[in-house]
Amino acid sequence: MNALRAWRSSPWFIPIVSGLCIAASFAVERSFGGAGNIVLSPRWWIDAGAHAHGSDDAFTLANALMLVAAIIAGWGIVVKAVRAALVRFVSIDLLVSIAAIGAVLIGNFWEAAAVTFLFAIGHTLEAGTMNRTRAALAELVAVAPDVAVVLRDGAQLEVPAHQVRMGEIVLVKNGAKVPVDGRVVAGSGAIDEASITGESIPVEKTEADHVFAGTISRAGFLQVEATGIGADTTLARIIHRVEEAQDAKAKTQAFIDRFSKWYTPAVMVLALAAGLISGDVVLGLTLLVIGCPGALVISIPVAIVAGIGRAARNGILIKGGEFLETSAKVSAVAVDKTGTLTEGRPTLTDIVVLDARFDRRDVLRWAAAAEAGSEHPLARPIIEVAAQEGLAPQGVPGTVTPVVGKGIVAEVEGRHVLVGNVPLLREYGIEDDAAGAGIAADALAAAGKTPMIVAVDAEVLGVIGVADTVRADAAEMIRRLHASGVRKVVMLTGDTKLVAEAIGAAVGIDEIHASLLPEDKLEAVARLQRDGHTVAMVGDGVNDAPALAIADIGVAMGAAGSAVAVETADLALMGDNLLKLPEAIGLAKRTVRVMRQNIAIALLTVLVLLVGVFAGGVTMAVGMLVHEGSVLIVILNAMRLLRHAPGEARAAKGDRVPGHPLAAASRG
Repeated sequence: MNALRAWRSSPWFIPIVSGLCIAASFAVERSFGGAGNIVLSPRWWIDAGAHAHGSDDAFTLANALMLVAAIIAGWGIVVKAVRAALVRFVSIDLLVSIAAIGAVLIGNFWEAAAVTFLFAIGHTLEAGTMNRTRAALAELVAVAPDVAVVLRDGAQLEVPAHQVRMGEIVLVKNGAKVPVDGRVVAGSGAIDEASITGESIPVEKTEADHVFAGTISRAGFLQVEATGIGADTTLARIIHRVEEAQDAKAKTQAFIDRFSKWYTPAVMVLALAAGLISGDVVLGLTLLVIGCPGALVISIPVAIVAGIGRAARNGILIKGGEFLETSAKVSAVAVDKTGTLTEGRPTLTDIVVLDARFDRRDVLRWAAAAEAGSEHPLARPIIEVAAQEGLAPQGVPGTVTPVVGKGIVAEVEGRHVLVGNVPLLREYGIEDDAAGAGIAADALAAAGKTPMIVAVDAEVLGVIGVADTVRADAAEMIRRLHASGVRKVVMLTGDTKLVAEAIGAAVGIDEIHASLLPEDKLEAVARLQRDGHTVAMVGDGVNDAPALAIADIGVAMGAAGSAVAVETADLALMGDNLLKLPEAIGLAKRTVRVMRQNIAIALLTVLVLLVGVFAGGVTMAVGMLVHEGSVLIVILNAMRLLRHAPGEARAAKGDRVPGHPLAAASRG
């Protein structure tokens, strides 16, 4: 009974039953030697048997079975057509409904059954394909954890994942799914983050590291403090974003929708005119069938859903069809330096003493004391090294004044301390000619390090050099961007020109703009757009926010765990793999290429069928068969996007080789 109920609810139930009726009709007719169709008089239901060449009863039964097949397959089509007409929308279903009903009225039972049967199969194939192209979304939903093991009152308790409380300690054992977003407070382990970032190699997690719901423990034991539960997890945000993206229409799809709105009524007018002028009702009905733009209508959404689904499976979130199309047109990519081309984890590399009255410890101590009140990323490595050498600053400076693009000024122990570049010294009237701070700073910058001059009470003590590590895959990313059709890769950085040039030479940047403020980055992107480029901007969403906003495509790197990045970026790379960027652009280009191929297939099919109808030889059944064949071809073409493309980036974090130290962020 359950099997019968499941079969009746299957999308293939109606096409199968209709097909069995058609097969039975042919079997009855063949058994009794009957003919195919009959030409009906106004009282066809009474005298249909008069036209039979074989047994009257057998012939009537054959036609009755064809009529039943048409009703079974066509009932849902007619209902959809009526509903659409009630809201003043002329749908494809209306064309098929009119053609099928007309065929029945003139006695072409086989044509009516064939048209509705084939159209029902087409609908089922379309629905099944759309479900399959949404496989990435289904996979994401499937990895959502159901249960969690929490510590309550010192005991382990298994609860539904959505009942975990914020701040509660969750236990993640080997082989278990992580049920929440959280921070590791104890233990260590290897976590498979493929469902979030697309990376295939498990990532080592220890105390203070972050983990995400839906990822899987492959080794170890973790105690995790819940920081995100239910709809507030990264996985839930990704699922929500993919759902919205797959339903969002591209510009081409919106055009096709507008085109169909006028095209479908035009086909009806053409069919009516052809039938009246020629006096051939069958001709008019055939035109209705072959004019159905089914392949055209499905050509865009099936490609978009497949493309966005493929991207999501690889840890790339694309906001919608419009942004997928725009990504395919990208001809220039603007990238921030720190955290994009470099690892974003600067380290202290040099301390140059310029005043013989002081030593390196003095330079480091004053620099660390001033930086204790700074939020800038360069403050951390200075303070850390000072602490390691027993020079950790005591308390915080009295006052700290950041000078955008130049450095900071602080009051420490009643002394006036400056840490920054040569323009900062000049702004405060400090001459460095005798000390040679400018020369020392230039030497460090030429080596790809960010120099910071340290001055106390108008006396220059020395220069500190801080360096970041260039990502090992940065140069490969730029090579692949060029290979995918991007003509220009531009670096936009607040760092000095010498540092920027060192980075650019190391990774193969085409154009460098250094010492930029946030508004300068915006202008640089606008200039690229004025030059005719479609620009993708890659940044951290803070200093780069204006440039990200004006760019044609804003790209967020390493968006896992960042709710703002997932929700606001046009394109979010969930992992920390630079090669995902050229992969995303390449996939967008493949998707748009498939969309264009599908449109060409659909239009060519209609054109060939129209010529065939007027030339003779194309019947309603043949027209619908070819039409549904074109729908199937369009579907299969789109499904190619679900496969990995040759050369698609699959590198994981663990695949990287050590880079070389170059250029940390400047005060810009």
